[in-house]
Amino acid sequence: MIKLLSKEKWQGTLYSFVIVIIFWQAAAMIVNLPIVPSPGFVFLNIMEIFSSKIQIHVLYSLLRIMEGIAISILIGVPLGFLMGYFNKVDRLLSPLIYFTYPVPKIALLPVVMLLFGLGEASKLIMIILIIVFQIIITSRDAVKAIPDETFRSLKSLGATKVQMFTEIIFPASLSEVLTATRLALGTAVSILFFTETFGTEYGMGYFIMDSWMRVNYLDMYAGIVVLSFMGFCIFTLIDIAENYFCSWR
Repeated sequence: MIKLLSKEKWQGTLYSFVIVIIFWQAAAMIVNLPIVPSPGFVFLNIMEIFSSKIQIHVLYSLLRIMEGIAISILIGVPLGFLMGYFNKVDRLLSPLIYFTYPVPKIALLPVVMLLFGLGEASKLIMIILIIVFQIIITSRDAVKAIPDETFRSLKSLGATKVQMFTEIIFPASLSEVLTATRLALGTAVSILFFTETFGTEYGMGYFIMDSWMRVNYLDMYAGIVVLSFMGFCIFTLIDIAENYFCSWR
């Protein structure tokens, strides 16, 4: 039976949550102003307004993130595997990747919005631009780290190139791909928050900024907590997927 997440990990999560709540409550007591409400009031507000106000925004943001992750993996993994296995492909594409990867993706937001408008396409493209480069580079490096003896032993048994990818490259690299996805996710959520303040009426970014402009600090903090919890859930799902598919490690 595969353990989805270890007991120690859940305990660490609980301890971290308690520490955050303690510091938050202390800050609320010290400041003693509406701009820093007590966590208890915020959590009560979440329970009151989640189904009526926040739920639709969560669904939109979650859909954008999951679509971005799925498309980035579908593009980045095959491309990274090809670069890692075929030196000619690596020599052809590596300069392009190295040139475009360091560019701050937030700087491309005006260009993306000019080309694709203010709708869903621009938001999805920005998420993909954040995630896909790390997946490509990590996938390529994971393949290059596989010992040559592993490939030679399978070749001696008459394996085809397709079997090389399915039997060696994919299983050996999957953990690194999921790790790269997890690392890129934090930045992707930040970019999503920023893009959702333009040309949309749905999404956690819109909800938080709209609450701030209406000076509704309880709703604003409720949105921040829900957005953080959404990111935590996605992180946890990736951890569970890694523990399940890479249990052999």
